[in-house]
Amino acid sequence: MATAAEIEKQAEAREIRTRWYLSAPALIIILLAASGPLLIVLLYSFLTPGPYGDVQWKFSTEGWVSVFLERDIFDDTLSFASAHLTIFWRSLKLALMATVATLVFGFPTAYFIATRSERTRDIWLFLITIPFWTNLLIRTFAVLQVIRNEGLINTALINLGIIDQPIQMLYTDFAIMVGMVYVYLPLMVLPLYASMEKLDFRLVEAGYDLYATRWQVLKRIIFPLVRPGVVAGSILVFIPAIGAYVTPSVLGGGKNMMFANLIELQFGQGRNWPLGAALSITVMAIVMMALLVYVRNTAGSEVRHG
Repeated sequence: MATAAEIEKQAEAREIRTRWYLSAPALIIILLAASGPLLIVLLYSFLTPGPYGDVQWKFSTEGWVSVFLERDIFDDTLSFASAHLTIFWRSLKLALMATVATLVFGFPTAYFIATRSERTRDIWLFLITIPFWTNLLIRTFAVLQVIRNEGLINTALINLGIIDQPIQMLYTDFAIMVGMVYVYLPLMVLPLYASMEKLDFRLVEAGYDLYATRWQVLKRIIFPLVRPGVVAGSILVFIPAIGAYVTPSVLGGGKNMMFANLIELQFGQGRNWPLGAALSITVMAIVMMALLVYVRNTAGSEVRHG
């Protein structure tokens, strides 16, 4: 006769099997809908490009080789693909600059909202989320209207007599960064606010009582306690910024390409699907590394606070 412990163990095993059976349809859908396309892209990266797009089912690593290298058309020697490296560097640089800029503007904004009364706080949060109601393309064209040669900024500076000729801001790296900062700023503010809302401001008052300066209070009290929000906001901004397509296309004018524009070019005019697939996997690997940094930082923070 089975003991109580054995009966309990059998019941637990049946419960686990039931959970797996119930979750099996969702797992299959995730596998087919999420992992399936990624596997197809990975497969395409190891094939040969077709003459008019598409792929030929012949194994080749040329797509991966072409990510960072290029072959000479005369002697077939390999050299670094300067155009790709320039685009990679521009994408990383602008994504990092946009992340830092959103942190600089988002930190005081989140702190301001967190120190308001609850009723006023809700109004400010509502205003922060309003840009999400508008399509990304429309918001990007709004930035274009502000920074173009005949836009709001240049017109105001000329009317004030500060400049004689319009400042060329559009179709530059600066324009792309401004557009990304405007588009992704709410993604930085909201995680920062979530961390600051939980902040015990009595610690800030204690710091001032101990004659700490504002910089010392910020550096030693506020910033360490809201660090998870800083890391979360940075990841939420960096990931879409490094894969931005609309903003560089509109504000860069096709001259200042980023990762996504280069990938689109290979699948479109370039007709080199394996290279486009290899570039896509490369971007995904960079994003995965950023997510790993986020997980490690948040896990380490929880251990220290625990």
